[in-house]
Amino acid sequence: MPIKCQLMLESPVSINYDTYTDIVVAALEELNIEVSSIHNHADPKKAIEQADGIKVGGGNTFHLLNELYRLDILQLIKDKVNQGKPYIGWSAGSNITGLSIRTTNDMPIVEPPSFNALGLVPFQLNPHYTNYQAPGHNGETRAQRLLEFTMVDPHTPVVGIAEGTALFRQSDKLSLLGDKEAYLFCGDQQEIAIPVGSDLSHLLG
Repeated sequence: MPIKCQLMLESPVSINYDTYTDIVVAALEELNIEVSSIHNHADPKKAIEQADGIKVGGGNTFHLLNELYRLDILQLIKDKVNQGKPYIGWSAGSNITGLSIRTTNDMPIVEPPSFNALGLVPFQLNPHYTNYQAPGHNGETRAQRLLEFTMVDPHTPVVGIAEGTALFRQSDKLSLLGDKEAYLFCGDQQEIAIPVGSDLSHLLG
């Protein structure tokens, strides 16, 4: 029996929902995971209830969160995941697992009712984290932008996760998977390297 997952799509400009769904379906075909997109369901809440798991893809984080509020499924997803339903998110889909979307890299193309997100982990996330600065680029680095966040909210940790890495949570255990370091920002702690394989369970409080 294939594992049935619901895919929440939110990229409104760069690619249409059906094309995105086809890409994800093709990528997961060998894993025997049956993916359907929430945009094809007349009753999104029922679809989430009946799914074995939830996947949330990439795109614009502001638009994604706005859609979750518009469809009134933000709390439902949170409840189902807290009850044990698997959740996988990448890019914007990982951004919304934190307390809020205040540390996203995206432009605010829409204004959601709130920046508050799923809160599946009690800290902020910054996907696609990189400390690279192109020669001749005089704008802020990612680290400088996250420093700005920690200056106004010094008590909330931010974890920057690089390409090819993931945070894996199972109950009260949290670890870093992949082949690159992550970085922690919190108060006076700035860009503290987190080695691959680290146990980050202490960040769960």
